[in-house]
Amino acid sequence: MSPSKILFFLCLSFVAGIFLESMTKIPQIFIWGFLLLGVLAIFFPVIAGNEVTKQSREHRLPRRLWASRNDELIILGFCLLFLIIGVIRVQISDFNVANDKLAELNGRGQVVLTGVISDEPDVRDTSQKIKVKVGNSTILVTTGLYPEYKYLDRIKLTGKLETPIVTDDFNYKNYLLKDHIYSVMNFAKIEIIGKVGGSSLSKVYSGILFLKQKLNQSIQDNSLPPHSLILEGIILGNNKNMTQDLRQKLSNTGLRFLTAISGVHVIILSAILVSFLMSLRLGRIQAGSLSLIFIWLYVALTGFTASGIRAATMGSIFILAGVFGRQNTSSRTIVLAASLMLLQNPLLLIYDVGFQLSFLACLGIIYLKPAVNYLFGKLFMGKLKELTDLISVTLSAQIFTLPLMVYNFGVMPLVGPITSILILPVMPEILAFGFIFSILGAFSKILGWIFYVPCWILITYFLKVVDFFSQPQMAKPIPNISWTWVLTSYLAIAIGTWFLNNRYSRKYV
Repeated sequence: MSPSKILFFLCLSFVAGIFLESMTKIPQIFIWGFLLLGVLAIFFPVIAGNEVTKQSREHRLPRRLWASRNDELIILGFCLLFLIIGVIRVQISDFNVANDKLAELNGRGQVVLTGVISDEPDVRDTSQKIKVKVGNSTILVTTGLYPEYKYLDRIKLTGKLETPIVTDDFNYKNYLLKDHIYSVMNFAKIEIIGKVGGSSLSKVYSGILFLKQKLNQSIQDNSLPPHSLILEGIILGNNKNMTQDLRQKLSNTGLRFLTAISGVHVIILSAILVSFLMSLRLGRIQAGSLSLIFIWLYVALTGFTASGIRAATMGSIFILAGVFGRQNTSSRTIVLAASLMLLQNPLLLIYDVGFQLSFLACLGIIYLKPAVNYLFGKLFMGKLKELTDLISVTLSAQIFTLPLMVYNFGVMPLVGPITSILILPVMPEILAFGFIFSILGAFSKILGWIFYVPCWILITYFLKVVDFFSQPQMAKPIPNISWTWVLTSYLAIAIGTWFLNNRYSRKYV
């Protein structure tokens, strides 16, 4: 067994341990039992080395066969140990949550705290949400629109700490848990008492947030809704100002992921960029390198949010795996990247839908895209290669993410593949003209308007597609989906993908 394959199984075992402990708390006796089995499996070949030699002589079996069996037993032992490591990693995370000093004050009346704003304030229509670092803990504070607060402001809070609410429709506690936020404070009294100098990294981040604010202001000053709202979402990942009607239309057409920095957005964008650059006669390495630079610049302009960093990391691994590896190597690289991210934060596996969707989108493009690409290539008789690649990327990612999206959002966009095929070809142009327009518009309205004209035409096309396909009958509400349906759907997708790979592998490899 090759080293990469061994590492793949070890990573899968680690993820399995995280999943099992997250879904059902494993009794300590089982943990010790698995640990003992793992240790025995690793050391048994060493202890029984002489017996192996004796048996191989008596039965005249090749020693290589016994060695192969011993190797498999050792690998199994390490897999059991990695499974236990995954279980223990979740238990450590649960311990930290249960023993958070600040969370112990939840529901105990008014408190006075001093902390530092640790991220860009999330400004909504009538309020703003602020992440405040107090010691080693972070709380989420909801307050009015004014006064304005900035990153690294030191503030004094007077109010009541509460545990995030849990309702039948939404588990806000688990949603914040993945970001290590265990307490919220609503409409507290806030007093700015200074500003923290911060490290060099913090100053760079402050500069990025300042640039983001200027670009956002440029878009608002030089364009009007709904075009400005679409641009803010696509360019800066800011969909907070978007109207509910526009949100619903984007959801019905399956295009909402384009106006937020999500894993699916970055993965599809990565695949399209590589394909587009290679169509310009660039080599795979050059195309991958330019795509990596663009993606990280893109995430930087959105403010280096936690979800954006995770999406960019997964997108980068996806690009590198595609540039330097084959299908199996790519999937193993993606699993390794996911394992490293879960090692840092095991709560992502269960509570972060974006993480789950980005991982599934990667697997869809790796395993399903080649067969879909071959089938559409036959349909177009080998012509329109760029369009074929675009359709393949889109359909593969959407097929692999659809069951999970339906489970989480309760809506199946029946026209999602069609709208994606119509919109994604113009996404590189919207991004290019949008970036140039927003940058130049911050210095000169005349220069901004010159580049806004093609941008306006493209976004008008975007909105026309959304309006045409956003009728209620274009999306089917499917409430109360069970895990059984999700698992059955992914079993069917896995079987279908396996069938297509076996049938067409010789033709598209």
